[in-house]
Amino acid sequence: MMDVLAGAAAQAIRWEDLGLRPGIELGFFTLRFYSLAYLAGILLGYWHLSRMVRAPGAPMAQRHVDDLFFWCTLGIILGGRLGYAAFYQPALFTTWDSGETVPWALLRLWDGGMSFHGGLIGTTLAMAWVAWRGKLSFIRVTDYVAVNVGFGMLFGRLANFINGELWGRPTDVAWAMIFPRDPLGLPRHPSQLYEAVLEGLVVILVMLPLFWKTRARWRPGVLTGCFVTLISLGRFTAEFFREADAQLAWVPQQTGLNMGQWLTIPLIAAGVLLMMAALRRPEIGARPPVTA
Repeated sequence: MMDVLAGAAAQAIRWEDLGLRPGIELGFFTLRFYSLAYLAGILLGYWHLSRMVRAPGAPMAQRHVDDLFFWCTLGIILGGRLGYAAFYQPALFTTWDSGETVPWALLRLWDGGMSFHGGLIGTTLAMAWVAWRGKLSFIRVTDYVAVNVGFGMLFGRLANFINGELWGRPTDVAWAMIFPRDPLGLPRHPSQLYEAVLEGLVVILVMLPLFWKTRARWRPGVLTGCFVTLISLGRFTAEFFREADAQLAWVPQQTGLNMGQWLTIPLIAAGVLLMMAALRRPEIGARPPVTA
């Protein structure tokens, strides 16, 4: 196998030859593409959700969208980072690789390290808070927010690629890539791009027409269930090509699946069950729009 990979390495694409940089140098500060990707995804989601609530049947008003923008942003950042530390790198709660101590280690978001599952928990709590405070239907709020999550996932995974991080497993495919921070220097799957397609682009191409071209919005839970199923299946599939985190390499060795896949299986089941339950219920009737 190593001979095959050694031969493939000579033909592999080198990440540094693509001319990518982790950010824009401003002299005294580097504006990281990783941060810009999260910002772009959140702002695009906010703009699109604002359009959605102007369509018939919206369960919330623009003021609720504004609240969601603030609280979901916090949920993404705090949930994603704390989830990464809890699920993948518990050492972040005590120290950083360079010897820095918490909380500074946890705040180094520009170095990467965000958990999809942690971000999901954080945004779910944020939506629950906004729904409770605004006396809104929680499931209908999640339906509307779910349509927009693909934007952030697409940009976030592209940022992982631009950062040259979270590369895939060794391979000899024609598009194999060598990443400069890989200590082994092996040709690998550019799994960040696979995830950008499966967790971002596919979700966008399904969820937007489902909202705008069908009556899914009138069946509470269908959009949320579809989103959870799609993104979880995408993550489960992409994990076959991702390199397992070094500190969790024992998980796939002992179980056949890595940590990300085990965390995703319950989500796939939940998404399917939610869609099935929602499709059994009749459509809700048209109601006057929610006003501020």
